[in-house]
Amino acid sequence: MNKSVWKNPFFLTGLTFIVLILSSSFVYSMLWGNEVRRLYFISVEGSVVESSPISPKWLFPFGTDAQGLDMFGKIIIGAKYTILSAFVIAFLRVFLAIPVGLILGTYLMKYKKYINGWIDSFHYIPLTILAYFLLFPVLWEPFEGFSTSIIERFVIEILILSLLIVPILSALLGNEVSLLYKQEFIMSAKTLGAGKWRIIFKHILPSMKEKLVILLGQQFMQTLIIFIHLGLLTLFLGGTDVDYQLVADPPRSITYEWSGLIGDSFRYLQGAPWIPLTPILFFSATMLSVSLMIEGYVQATSGQSYYKNKFKSAYPPVEKKLGQLNKSDFQKVNM
Repeated sequence: MNKSVWKNPFFLTGLTFIVLILSSSFVYSMLWGNEVRRLYFISVEGSVVESSPISPKWLFPFGTDAQGLDMFGKIIIGAKYTILSAFVIAFLRVFLAIPVGLILGTYLMKYKKYINGWIDSFHYIPLTILAYFLLFPVLWEPFEGFSTSIIERFVIEILILSLLIVPILSALLGNEVSLLYKQEFIMSAKTLGAGKWRIIFKHILPSMKEKLVILLGQQFMQTLIIFIHLGLLTLFLGGTDVDYQLVADPPRSITYEWSGLIGDSFRYLQGAPWIPLTPILFFSATMLSVSLMIEGYVQATSGQSYYKNKFKSAYPPVEKKLGQLNKSDFQKVNM
């Protein structure tokens, strides 16, 4: 990685937040396991002034849930499961899409229209709904209990959420590879006798390095969004603990991962809004940190602003405004 990346303030700010919350999560688990502070009520001079869920206080900056559990402690415990799972899924998506994209862009470009037409159909299928139906038999606890271990459920969910996006990313990378083959430096390398493998490893992949890093960050954020959607559908990362007793408790997350903290507490949005808003806040902060890392990386490697260029491409400036017209813009018309 370019040395100047480590000096970019945007990249360092985003990286610092990610490293800090991940290291805090591992240190917390090593010291206290999955134990969370609990506060049932607050009393003043022997009188109860507030009971759980307790609103944010100095010692409990994000308040407690309905069981009196510290929301910040739950966030710290679940950070490692949420962030690392999202990163592994994003990495697998890009890693698996690269060879397929290279094959599409190198050998199958004459079938580009048919391949893109087939892959475009995936855009019309809501990914969250498809993932829900595929993951429900794995993550929803049956009456007799899970038949799989938590590690197996994590692996299955990671693989499914990774493979669902590979066709779309492969087509995207295949189109990018086909455009690179039309560049002058690639055509010059062909003229000089370079083989396809040399062109791929010496020219294509280095030219795509920046795009692949950006794609990795984008897939990380998209994975977090899918986690939120599945959480609202009470399908939690690692499994949903379901209570089948006569007076059943709501489904809950097994690992305190953030999507589960949203899904099993969204009903408190009006009465105790800090309960669902705390994981939403940390989801947003994590996605903002990754966006800052993308911006910092692009600034360090290309000297340009990624989001500024993206905004300009989405909203191109009007070349000529009404007040900037000159005589050359008018023609004499014979009547």
